[in-house]
Amino acid sequence: MSPAEGIVFAVGALIALGTLLAAIQTVVVPRAERSLLIRFVYVGMGLLFAMFARRRKSYEAKDAVLARYAPTTLMLLPMVWASGVIYGFSLMFWALDVRPYREALVLSGWSLTTLGYLVATDLFTLVLAVAEALIGLGIVALLISFLPLMHSAFSTRESAVARLEIRAGTPPTPEAMIILAHETGGLENMEETWTEWEHWFIHIEETHQTYPALAFFRSVRSDRSWVTAAGCILDTAAIMLSTVAVPHSPAAPFMIRAGYVALRNIADFFAIDYDPDPLAIAPITVRRHEFYKTYEALRSAGVPVVEDRDRAWREFAGWRVNYDNCLVGLASITSAPPGKWSSDRPSPYHRLPLLYRPLRRPLPPLIRQIRRMGFGPGRRK
Repeated sequence: MSPAEGIVFAVGALIALGTLLAAIQTVVVPRAERSLLIRFVYVGMGLLFAMFARRRKSYEAKDAVLARYAPTTLMLLPMVWASGVIYGFSLMFWALDVRPYREALVLSGWSLTTLGYLVATDLFTLVLAVAEALIGLGIVALLISFLPLMHSAFSTRESAVARLEIRAGTPPTPEAMIILAHETGGLENMEETWTEWEHWFIHIEETHQTYPALAFFRSVRSDRSWVTAAGCILDTAAIMLSTVAVPHSPAAPFMIRAGYVALRNIADFFAIDYDPDPLAIAPITVRRHEFYKTYEALRSAGVPVVEDRDRAWREFAGWRVNYDNCLVGLASITSAPPGKWSSDRPSPYHRLPLLYRPLRRPLPPLIRQIRRMGFGPGRRK
């Protein structure tokens, strides 16, 4: 083997191993790991589907297009993996004197698919062909095991989203959920609800970090979304703790914490920037007059509310600041349907970026000193 052939062999090996590593990171490794190849596929397909969706006039028509984005891209991944392996092994076969390159490419393709129409002659080439055949079988096995896991995680997520419609309407809103609980006499007994959604947030944190593509799988109906459901239940708990004058459930703060931890971990994959330790006085996307409108709606419906609505606003903002940026950013990236205080907010994030990690802006020295002194009332951790 000449030096030039050795370089070609090494390049082919790197391409094949890099492609195989991307497949393992996507399917096997139980965390959201960096894979430029997979992100390139998702970004490219996302731009293509977004272009088609922009041509549709109604949101329902756009949703019908976007609903095919994640499944189509998911089924495209095995072809991308197979193409990378075939190309990488074809370079290695060419370096081992399988000439011309067309014959090396055909040998690689038939080895991966185990068709076996071309038979290698020397021992080293035969070993490579057998190794590629085993990789091909492994890709098929990965796909067979991958799809049921995705479907199971999706079904578990969407069952809770569908149940929320019964309690909070469509699209779900915090005031609708609180008013219905008040009318049915369950306003002071929402412990089970907060516990259920705490488990739901733990579930989506695990599954959407392991399989980030799940974030783009849309609900069976165009007016439902896991992002707007998350925003509704978090805002409902925040309003209950800050505004509604009933004994507070100790499970509500834990549910909010589970919620913003999950949203932050998912937002990390999508490079959504956020303050990991925000002050209660930090700005949020919900405006004071919007909160006052909800406050008056609750009071008009007979829900017992605290008298000081300014203090209620500060308390609500102290809870909301923990998940505000992540919620609005995820709603924008996933093109979530209209939802109060989530997908109806402006956001600088519109698509999955190629860059992986978000930037963490350092806190000004004065703010760090204030935090060390313990100021910032209303902050909730």
